[in-house]
Amino acid sequence: MFRSLGCDEIARFARGVREIKAAKGEILFHRGDACNGFHLILSGQIKLAFTSSEGNEKVVDILRTGQSFGEAVMFMDKPYVVMAQALADSTLLHIGKQVFFEEMNNDPLFCRRIIAGLAQRLHRLMGDVESYSLRSGRERIIGYLLREEETIGDAASVGRVSIRLPTSKGTIASRLNLTQEHFSRILNELTSSGLIEVEGRTIHIPDIGRLRCNVE
Repeated sequence: MFRSLGCDEIARFARGVREIKAAKGEILFHRGDACNGFHLILSGQIKLAFTSSEGNEKVVDILRTGQSFGEAVMFMDKPYVVMAQALADSTLLHIGKQVFFEEMNNDPLFCRRIIAGLAQRLHRLMGDVESYSLRSGRERIIGYLLREEETIGDAASVGRVSIRLPTSKGTIASRLNLTQEHFSRILNELTSSGLIEVEGRTIHIPDIGRLRCNVE
């Protein structure tokens, strides 16, 4: 988003930016809170989730360093529709909407980057809907493991690889629209098939190529 901005342009944002330190488990905002800007993650991990009055939770996304959230709600001038919670000790920047809108008024190229970023998220959301609707739980989990491996490794990796799950299995299960019991059962099935080996939050994949064949 800010990659091509010069020092002078970045400096214009400084008056509308504040740094936030969030400890693991801390709530950044609740559903219904007013939105007066958006967040950029400098380090750590943030969970976005829907919560019911009974305390049930549906994880919408798990965000990491370099990702931002809250732009769409900011543009609509609506309150937050999800809650945000730190899954690890995190540092974020909160960028106020007034200074952000002023920069958009001054820079059409910056506007196009914002639109492109929101379009990418919409595309990913549609992919999630397709996955939940048309893919089995087994395919969702395998797809998730492959995406994690690509994020931390190399999309062309071969042979044995290991993945450290970024958060708890229950949180990942909710993100994949699965119950924790169903998630654990599928991990056991994949283990029995020799496709993975589970060691706490570390998933060892004896043959990444063989695992890829199970979703192609």
